[in-house]
Amino acid sequence: MRSVLFIFALCIPFIGIAQQQKIRAIIQSDAQWYLRDEVLDPSGEYFPDERLLGQGFALFTYTDGDFQAGMRYENYQNVMLGFPTGYRGEGITYRYARVRKENWDITVGNFYEQFGSGLIFRSYEERGLGLDNAMDGVRIITKLNGGIKIKAVLGRQRKYFTKSDGVVRGADIEWSANELIPALGNKGVFASAGASFVSKFQRGFDPILNLPENVGAYAFRTNLNFKGINWSTEWAHKINDPSYDNGYIYRTGNALVSTISYSKKGLGLLASIKRIDNMSFRSDRNGQQFDLFINFLPPTSEPHTYALVALYPYATQINGEIGGQFEINYMIPRGSPLGGKYGTRLTLNSALSNSIDKSVLEDGTRGQKGTQGYISEYFKFGPTIYFRDLNATISHKFSKKYKSQISFFRLKYNKTVLNDGVGDITLLENPNIDSVININAIVWENQFKIPNGQTIRSELQWSIADGFRGDMAMALIEWTINHDWTLAVQDIYNYGHPTPSRRIHYPIVSLIHFNGPTRVQIGYGRQQQGVFCVGGVCRVVPPSNGLSISLTTSL
Repeated sequence: MRSVLFIFALCIPFIGIAQQQKIRAIIQSDAQWYLRDEVLDPSGEYFPDERLLGQGFALFTYTDGDFQAGMRYENYQNVMLGFPTGYRGEGITYRYARVRKENWDITVGNFYEQFGSGLIFRSYEERGLGLDNAMDGVRIITKLNGGIKIKAVLGRQRKYFTKSDGVVRGADIEWSANELIPALGNKGVFASAGASFVSKFQRGFDPILNLPENVGAYAFRTNLNFKGINWSTEWAHKINDPSYDNGYIYRTGNALVSTISYSKKGLGLLASIKRIDNMSFRSDRNGQQFDLFINFLPPTSEPHTYALVALYPYATQINGEIGGQFEINYMIPRGSPLGGKYGTRLTLNSALSNSIDKSVLEDGTRGQKGTQGYISEYFKFGPTIYFRDLNATISHKFSKKYKSQISFFRLKYNKTVLNDGVGDITLLENPNIDSVININAIVWENQFKIPNGQTIRSELQWSIADGFRGDMAMALIEWTINHDWTLAVQDIYNYGHPTPSRRIHYPIVSLIHFNGPTRVQIGYGRQQQGVFCVGGVCRVVPPSNGLSISLTTSL
């Protein structure tokens, strides 16, 4: 708290002469009033003792020329169901002072930062998940002649209302070839390369294991763009890091992500490959769920937003996965027989993810605590299917007032791994417990413009699954009354659930109001139990019924 007072004491002389537009505020508040629902939750297992749960924050920033300072106050009284229970209480969780002048950018206090794609370092916030691993320390960024940019960070990560015991320090250098050789741009070539090093320090106390207190990781990356073709690749390596995630084995970790894309008018192509092996990297070796991750492992699958398909999300497997993604977008030209007056867009996307090869060690063991864990051939697929996704979309605008889109999905979803959290070593020893669900789904979306600036949007969804949740249907109507008001009504009917008592409806009604920078949403209905993911990072959402309200505004 004294550090916050010190930072803002520095600001007082500036605030006294500041114009009002130099001070900004963002405020958000979310709450839910829970109702007992014996159909949704017969035993009352998920029904909270406290009926009204809520959370919110207020972020204030002050800017004066090269100087910026800010602070964020958060309040959880108490956190809503599904969010980490570590968020309980209130306080100033984020405060910083920053100076940017000429080729220097210096921050003291809290900050978010990323090296490359984040394979060895990404400090970020995902408020919808309750994830916030903000650094608290010092960040220095400088630019040198010849297109060189250097970043250096030192500090500790946020853990709810405390900080990790582990210390994180790192440096990143990136070189832009075009700044040194401007003629490359004239030839349509844009190239850059970068390298990073990050280490953590955490004291180790274990009567049996000799735990490394300093754990380092390094990464190299390149990016090349030439006449519509873009190719980016990053490779990372981490030294042995026994942790809760990997069962306290001493195997080193590595990761590779490579993506190539091509685009021109009417056509887009994308292909990517990814391999991850033992790349959990936390500032606390005993951390669980998504607490205190130093790095970020991006998914190579499309994040679906349609309700029924989104019930089967893919979570990046930090202990090992191999796979890739391919996508093609094509616009059938306007004026052609299939394109019509406005053209027709076709999209085909596919993604796959498998376990990596994990063969036994010479002593016949695999994954045992205190050993090297396993042997793995780099590009060999393991036997466990994690995820398959094949989807296609046809989108067509029939007139200025009507457009329609139809999408088809075929998924394979490993419930045992992605929903139940069973590790691949356990599956290798007990293959009979592996459960892969096949899902076929179709979504038909329509949008109509009606008089007085109003819009009606509808969705009809249908999914067929051979287990787990079973067959479902969903209908949604969204009425945009004007720029200020939107009303939405939807219902999911799980008519084919394997358990007859779970064949129930999940209706939700939402009213959204916009007033300049202010957004208010009120909703009432049932929430299904499941896994909610953003960017391959997931949390479990329990079933609930009740009235929710959300307010966001900026000043």
